[in-house]
Amino acid sequence: MEKEQNQNSEETEIKEVISENDEQKPNTEGVGEDDSKEKSPEEIILELEDKLARTFAEMENQRRRFEKEKEEAFEYGGFTLAKEALNLIDNLERSKQILQNDESLKNTEALKKMLDHFDIIYKDLISVFSRNNIKLIESLNKKLDPNLHQAMMEIEDDQKEPGTIVQEIQKGFTIKDRLLRPALVGVSKKTGNEDKKVVENKENLENK
Repeated sequence: MEKEQNQNSEETEIKEVISENDEQKPNTEGVGEDDSKEKSPEEIILELEDKLARTFAEMENQRRRFEKEKEEAFEYGGFTLAKEALNLIDNLERSKQILQNDESLKNTEALKKMLDHFDIIYKDLISVFSRNNIKLIESLNKKLDPNLHQAMMEIEDDQKEPGTIVQEIQKGFTIKDRLLRPALVGVSKKTGNEDKKVVENKENLENK
């Protein structure tokens, strides 16, 4: 009886040892599959070359963007200042207009001298602007160009082709190849009588 108990005890110890060994045994499932998916040295090199090429391309794009921004800052850095400076031209012309409309100054020597001084200042300002690539937009008697002009009114004029600028309300300017401020203008249109004549001529032709 004692012998059987000893045998059963030994069997139990053996089972416990086997169980412990099974628990400690490393899991090798999928190891073969992972090994089979490992990239070859050639594939790794190609992947690295592709990443490097992409990195260099992005760096080159950034360099070009920075160069463009630097050039624009240099070329057009004074854009806001130039636009503000146009107020000098506007105020000068308004002052000149006020003096010319002043009845107490009309036909006086004082008015003539003041207007002469205004013209000198105006020409100096235009000269300064021109040296800094700020150009006056030619408007009068030109065809309306939406890129340079902004039509504020239509004026009946049968002597001009429709869309011709016949009045300049505010001068426009460009800076280098950019529009600094559009010229505000009035453009010509045919009179109502002219339209009536066209209709009458059309009716006469139809009746013939």
